[in-house]
Amino acid sequence: MGTKQQLRALAEARRGVLVPGAFNALSARVIEDLGFEAIYVTGAGVTNMWLGLPDQGFMGLAEIADHTARIRDAVQLPLIVDADTGFGNALNVRHTVRVLERAGADCIQLEDQVAPKRCGHFAGKEVISCEEMVGKIKAAVDARHDPDLLIMARTDACAVHGFEAAIERAHKFGEAGADILFVEAVTTADEIRALPQRLPKPQLMNMVIGGKTPIFGTDELAGLGYGIVLYANAALQGALAGMQKALTVLRDTRRIDEDPALVVPFAERQRLVNKPLYDALERQYT
Repeated sequence: MGTKQQLRALAEARRGVLVPGAFNALSARVIEDLGFEAIYVTGAGVTNMWLGLPDQGFMGLAEIADHTARIRDAVQLPLIVDADTGFGNALNVRHTVRVLERAGADCIQLEDQVAPKRCGHFAGKEVISCEEMVGKIKAAVDARHDPDLLIMARTDACAVHGFEAAIERAHKFGEAGADILFVEAVTTADEIRALPQRLPKPQLMNMVIGGKTPIFGTDELAGLGYGIVLYANAALQGALAGMQKALTVLRDTRRIDEDPALVVPFAERQRLVNKPLYDALERQYT
């Protein structure tokens, strides 16, 4: 079974598969090494970690495609790729799907925000018309070369038009051909519990640490029937905390020894970047 079929099976099982976000190839390798079943290539994470900017539409197709290709080379797990608004209209979406499929995406996520988009948990969001988004989803579905490539449709309408409007949009997105639905930034526990009862297609629930959505345990979300539980930037926030901790010690004490409470050992760093494999290849070819 290929990675696209694996991801479809995970989503359709509706057992709340836990999917962390990766912002580069090494973070993806850490996720795979720890035994997770799929990876989310996060637009916010790429924007934050690669550009040092907030998640407000600064990332382009070239950046996310480049990161997707590098992550695809680094890991074997299925990849869900955040394509923001698709970087334009329905024709741009067609091009985006072609580029990201070629880069190694197994699922491409598109959202209904007005461009430039902003993080789903920021104030000031706007959404395009439902009809325009339906056209973009149809373009995405038609653009894929491999029929097993999944299209995920995200709606940010909850913050703009309310929960019922978001449900209505998600229904229409599913009818247009989206394989997975993602209602972003719901704000109450009742809404989280209601979504799997209201929408027939597999769904993703986004747990944003410090965001607008109440944090639920993954087992509870699985019991409710969610297909995917996303922690898009847990690795990023953990990495930032780790960097701040280690560098504060370096600043204050003027040295860091190989303290596993502060830094991974040198050997562990080399293991995660596959140095033993390259040592073996070097011996083979010389």
